[in-house]
Amino acid sequence: MGTGLRRAGRPQRHRARRGLHGRPRDLARDLKAAGALAGLALKPGTPLAQYLDVLPAFDTLLVMSVEPGFGGQSFMPEVLDKVREARRLVDTGHLQLLVEIDGGINADTIEVAAEAGVDMFVAGSAVYGAADPSAAIAALRAQAARSFPTA
Repeated sequence: MGTGLRRAGRPQRHRARRGLHGRPRDLARDLKAAGALAGLALKPGTPLAQYLDVLPAFDTLLVMSVEPGFGGQSFMPEVLDKVREARRLVDTGHLQLLVEIDGGINADTIEVAAEAGVDMFVAGSAVYGAADPSAAIAALRAQAARSFPTA
């Protein structure tokens, strides 16, 4: 685990596409052909099982730990079961992707997220609301690294 920390310098862009009613595998293929990583985001109430058939086409799974829309919301710990299941599927070879989390990630929540199996973290308010954003990033990275489960 911890591959997200090693890739922390790799820029990412997230584009929202409401509903994957079309062909999610085709979307992932097109993104990869353009040189991008393909990621799938799940809102807190969306079950992981609903997308297990398409997840092998993606490089990242972003688990939202708040309802998307605005910053500063409280972390929803119930999404960690979804993270644990995704991590189990990665660790057993059923999926090959990075597990990411976004929403309410700060010094109080990053450790439980890392312990659950998150590879990459999005920390908006905890970083941009800090007096020293660079120091906040360094502290969060160190905290997450200490919390990754050991094999």
